[in-house]
Amino acid sequence: MTRTEQLKPLNGAEGTSGGGSRGRWLALAVLVLAVLLVAVDATVLGLATPSLSEDLKPSGTQLLWIGDIYSFVIAGLLVSMGSLGDRIGRKKLLLTGATAFGAVSVLTACATSPEMMIVARALLGVAGATLMPSTLALIRNIFTDPRERSLAIGIWGATASAGAAVGPVVGGALLQHFYWGSVFLINLPVMAVLVVVGVKLLPESKNPVAGPWDLLSVALSLVGVIGVVYAVKEAATHGLTAEVAAAALGGAAALYAFVRRQFTLDAPLLDVRLFKDRGFSGAVVADLLTVFGLSGLLFFLSQFLQLVQGREPLEAGLAELPAAIGAVATGLLAGAWARRFSVRAVVAGGLGAIGLALAALTMVERTSGYPLLGASLLVVGIGAGFSFTVTADVILSSVPKEQAGAASAVSETAYELGAALGIALLGSIVTGVYQGFTAPAQVPPAVAEAAHDSLGGAVEAASSLDPQTAHALVTAAQDTFVEGLRLASGVSAVVLLATAVAAWFLLKGQKLQDGAPAHP
Repeated sequence: MTRTEQLKPLNGAEGTSGGGSRGRWLALAVLVLAVLLVAVDATVLGLATPSLSEDLKPSGTQLLWIGDIYSFVIAGLLVSMGSLGDRIGRKKLLLTGATAFGAVSVLTACATSPEMMIVARALLGVAGATLMPSTLALIRNIFTDPRERSLAIGIWGATASAGAAVGPVVGGALLQHFYWGSVFLINLPVMAVLVVVGVKLLPESKNPVAGPWDLLSVALSLVGVIGVVYAVKEAATHGLTAEVAAAALGGAAALYAFVRRQFTLDAPLLDVRLFKDRGFSGAVVADLLTVFGLSGLLFFLSQFLQLVQGREPLEAGLAELPAAIGAVATGLLAGAWARRFSVRAVVAGGLGAIGLALAALTMVERTSGYPLLGASLLVVGIGAGFSFTVTADVILSSVPKEQAGAASAVSETAYELGAALGIALLGSIVTGVYQGFTAPAQVPPAVAEAAHDSLGGAVEAASSLDPQTAHALVTAAQDTFVEGLRLASGVSAVVLLATAVAAWFLLKGQKLQDGAPAHP
């Protein structure tokens, strides 16, 4: 049976590139608000980590869970939610998810324990899983002209980068005057505007013959992704144990069953045949490994700026701006450059630039000046803007628009899975090195034990000591933390440079579609 898309006319544009209607661009403005919502939430957490650690007093493991449970849940549910949007309507799913995202943000801001914070972040992941696939799928259906779609995806990606910039700056300003929970409450006005305006401007799009939503496939994908990622995280932290092996085997078995089941369904949750397209698979792999290399490092960067170099939250947020500025600038140019040169040159070049910048961060010291860090972040942003924008375009343009929800979900799953794995594995490297630091002999055992939980814990524990001993303890903790950061940077650099080489071969001959003539 041939599936058809049902897209209501958008201010007379009928969802196409013709007619010169501004309706689709107004709709894009609403969609990027959803991207802004998720991007801001992801970046403010790192900035709030020191204050959150002081208040909730999480252990090192709990702190990692607070950081990565959001991505774990999103990664496990994205495919399911993308498929659900195809069935019930992407607009409906987007607006429902945005409302839930705002409500759970309030719960997150009111967390009174590490356990409550972890649960709240997991619920945010459930709501967040509804947003990103819906935005990309709607873009795929609203912008049928390939060149306009490339520009729209560039704006979509640039907004995500702008959110990464706005989050730390606004969050830093809030943290200097209010408690850490205020950084999550900034989601509320964005959510309110998105819902109120989106009801009026967004067209509904769905596949009217998509078939039933297979709940067994939903369960298998969720169990499989979370099981595998949990196993990686625990293995990196505690080594290979019986529990880790059971989680890995259970997750792998669930994913295998999920793939097998998709081949037997008339209306699969995910058409796994999409991966037969080399360009599609190459773009997905590039996304996953790029985010893997970046996320674990950037999660600890705010701690370095605040707890090692002593910057105020707002100053730390401003210090991270170069990455967002570079990504915004290149994201808008990426589609045009990919057509002028080649897809693989732009993607591989962007990945290589990120790898070299991360390699430069292996030279960072506790007392390093800002030029090294700022220049590295700028190059990271430039490379990410080129790579992410073009790979998203490749993924969407590789499939017919009736499969836009599935393709978008795969793209976002790769992104979130990479983030979860990056925080888990690279974060565990930083934590593992840090927990091996040697406290000065004069530090009481109870204080030394508290200091080994996290860098924030060391700073707090030192407050009970005399100034000289406190300085020695904090300095030892900071030096070891930076050592772990350098090691994680080196691993990230190797991953990104290897991904650049792989992308050069996997994306050979891949081209972005050229623009179709405008309809009269």
